[in-house]
Amino acid sequence: MMSAPGRGSALLRSSQRVCSQCTRPAAPRIRTTPPIPRSLPSPAILPLTSRRYYAAEATAATPVSQPTSPPPVSTTTAPEPSPSPGSQYRIKSGLILTRPPLLTRDPTPFETAFYLYQKRLNERLTAPFRRAFYFKPDTATDLDFGIKLEERHGVPAKDIGRYNPRSRMGWNDEVLVGSTTSTREHMMDRLLRDAELRVSEDGEPVAADERVPVERPMPRRTEADDKGDVRRLDRALDRTLYLVVRRGGEGEGAAWEFPTGPVRTEEMLHETAARVLSESAGVNMNTWIVGRVPVAHHVVKPVLGGGGDASSVLQPGEKTFFLKGRIMAGQADLAGNKHGLTDFKWLTDEELQEVLSEDYYHSVRGMMELR
Repeated sequence: MMSAPGRGSALLRSSQRVCSQCTRPAAPRIRTTPPIPRSLPSPAILPLTSRRYYAAEATAATPVSQPTSPPPVSTTTAPEPSPSPGSQYRIKSGLILTRPPLLTRDPTPFETAFYLYQKRLNERLTAPFRRAFYFKPDTATDLDFGIKLEERHGVPAKDIGRYNPRSRMGWNDEVLVGSTTSTREHMMDRLLRDAELRVSEDGEPVAADERVPVERPMPRRTEADDKGDVRRLDRALDRTLYLVVRRGGEGEGAAWEFPTGPVRTEEMLHETAARVLSESAGVNMNTWIVGRVPVAHHVVKPVLGGGGDASSVLQPGEKTFFLKGRIMAGQADLAGNKHGLTDFKWLTDEELQEVLSEDYYHSVRGMMELR
């Protein structure tokens, strides 16, 4: 079939036309984030591994270099910066090793009187009850209580002598001033004597010479207290004891202190404290470092020369950070120690004030226990 004249040539010409939309240049893309201004400095380049400059053998810290614009040319020479103040001090770590109290403290006069008041009140409240309320009749315990009640002349209390709470003078059980019936020793003797069994398990009375005495409690004062041996841990059982060591001999250069030593570059404070304790007092102690945060610190200022600045340090100072520890078992042993220690003591807070220097004790007194 033939197409209309001129139609094919028109289609050919239309296919050869170039679309004006395709020839337009591409529109620029809109930037969503603002460009970084060229005037801002580039970020600092941090090292991959950071060095800790508080170690004993470390010197002043060197600041991290940053790429900056070249400084302006000056005709005068700028003075060199002085060393950092940190180079004037050596960092040390120490351990305040303590033994906690093993006994409760002695009661105050008010506490003793209140205990006796509560004891008398309890005896009044229990007096109205019949004996069968506490003991089954005709048993060994009932027979034993009957014999003891007869020895006390019918008095339920075991330490006040003759007293009848059911009489019209039953209220008159107060302790007079100067009476020995309220002392701890008197009450203990009467209670221990009353605790001895008077009747055997089969209900037969036990003769006085065959009675088994009740074991008395251990005394609060030990042999170490009587002899004044300050190297033993079984002394001052109701107080906290602190381990102190002596550096040097008995001359003027000797000084008492807690176990301390310099911090190495690769160590933390608690690691140094544990190492120094084992190097100073041996490994025959079961100890526990309470935490990794220092509880006290002591500063010894450096000795400066004539210049009075860090460049004229004659003797560097010391900054000692103390951690707290506990001893559970064992004993200190200075044989073969690496710090030149010659003696050790376990002292209370009051005894520490006598052997430690005034400024040294003032630095650590805030962590001392109340007793």
